[in-house]
Amino acid sequence: MKLNRRQTLPIISAAGLSAVGALDGLSPLAKIIGTTPAHAVDLSTLMEEGPLGEHVKGDKNAPVTLIKYASMTCPHCRAWHKNVYPTIKEKYIDKGVVKYYFREFPFDPSAAAAFMLAECAGEDKYFSMIDILYDKQASWSRGKVVDELFKISKLAGFTQDSFNSCLKNQDLLNNVLAIQKKAAEDYGVNSTPTFFINGTKYPNMSADEMSKIIDSLA
Repeated sequence: MKLNRRQTLPIISAAGLSAVGALDGLSPLAKIIGTTPAHAVDLSTLMEEGPLGEHVKGDKNAPVTLIKYASMTCPHCRAWHKNVYPTIKEKYIDKGVVKYYFREFPFDPSAAAAFMLAECAGEDKYFSMIDILYDKQASWSRGKVVDELFKISKLAGFTQDSFNSCLKNQDLLNNVLAIQKKAAEDYGVNSTPTFFINGTKYPNMSADEMSKIIDSLA
């Protein structure tokens, strides 16, 4: 499977993924994050649905919209998901104050593969796959990536054939990378996690810091 430099952000190759043809043909490409010229961020399309739809939790009429861009191999994303998200979910999402969007921003082929598998698991299992992938990030994000991802995927009902088919799906990969590309080029996302709260961009933050912002908007 080939990436087109003109259509996607460069991402760094991961050993082992070509074992099943997943992201096959990816060459080592330098990140352009941090090297692109500064430009005004256009948020006019921030709420437009991406090519894979949206992964959302919370009341559709909630007064606060929280969008998170994350990578599955990012340790800071894992830490936020494990340590901050439960508090935000309990205090705000479950109580109808926040509508939470989770958007995909893979920094490397391993993260892209993980997102592809979460998509292939189906909407009803998507967030469960995200949970377990973050739980087991250390085991699958390095070393025998394919073998470890398959072990996790079997818990969601994947067979070897469905696993291989998912990771060979070029259209799916293109769509995942299209989400990443739009976030970087249009919204200035250049690190993960990056948050947008009612349209304002924020870097990684603690539960207390995020709570203060949400409380000021609710």
